[in-house]
Amino acid sequence: MSHQHGNHYQARAEAFQSFHREAGIFVVPNPWDAGSAKMLETLGFKALATTSAGLAYSLGKPDGHASITREETLLNVQNIIAATNLPVSADLENGYGDDPEVCAETILLAAKAGLAGGSIEDATGRPADPIYSFEHAVERVKAAAQAARSLPYPFTLTARAENLIYGRQDLKDTIKRLEAFADAGADVLFAPGLKTREEIEAVVKAVAPRPVNVIMGLSMAGGVGFSLEMLGEMGVKRVSVGSSLVRAAYGAFFRAAEEIARSGTFTYAADSKPYGEMNKLFME
Repeated sequence: MSHQHGNHYQARAEAFQSFHREAGIFVVPNPWDAGSAKMLETLGFKALATTSAGLAYSLGKPDGHASITREETLLNVQNIIAATNLPVSADLENGYGDDPEVCAETILLAAKAGLAGGSIEDATGRPADPIYSFEHAVERVKAAAQAARSLPYPFTLTARAENLIYGRQDLKDTIKRLEAFADAGADVLFAPGLKTREEIEAVVKAVAPRPVNVIMGLSMAGGVGFSLEMLGEMGVKRVSVGSSLVRAAYGAFFRAAEEIARSGTFTYAADSKPYGEMNKLFME
């Protein structure tokens, strides 16, 4: 990384940190490649977050810890960072290893790639034993936080408690984990799968004044009906949309291809973004 690049990435990291400290709620939509990142930047979003599912799908793989390597993730991240001027936070899954030391190493490599932040989750990737034990999960966040603090600029570390999306409907344990992750040095707390206003408000209250990220656009997680304004009133600081944008894009692609294959018609083209508009968008 050249010195000039380093300064540019530092400015992005400082901006990203400041968005969490300013009043009001903000959205970090989730691109999966350089093109989707550029489109989001033109719409005025001020930061981006990557999606492991989006990257997996674009590579023709299922989402899951075993399908995408750390190297593939960081390469994708670099393409997204190069495409825009926005701060980027990455979905770093479970840190690409069980050991706290591996989580720490992943954070340092993420920062080296130019990221302004990243998330580490407490999901193991093992179906028979999906969530790390409480103590081990906390040690992993502690190691990641120490690595983040060792950097010369702010790296915003998000800690994720995954119980609710792995069929463990235990809000009490989820909140206990988030509180411990905050104490261990995480900058932002995140529990995907919160469904109700009461659950979201309970999490916000438990980790205050640390900011909370809530995911929207996941029909399985409920909460589709909440608007940004409503989430802001609940005290949520940051909203991400996970794989929902890539699924929206691929949904339209699939329906279009299906129309060609099944009926030999091409009416889908009426809804597609015109060629000239696409080209103009990427020239800017």
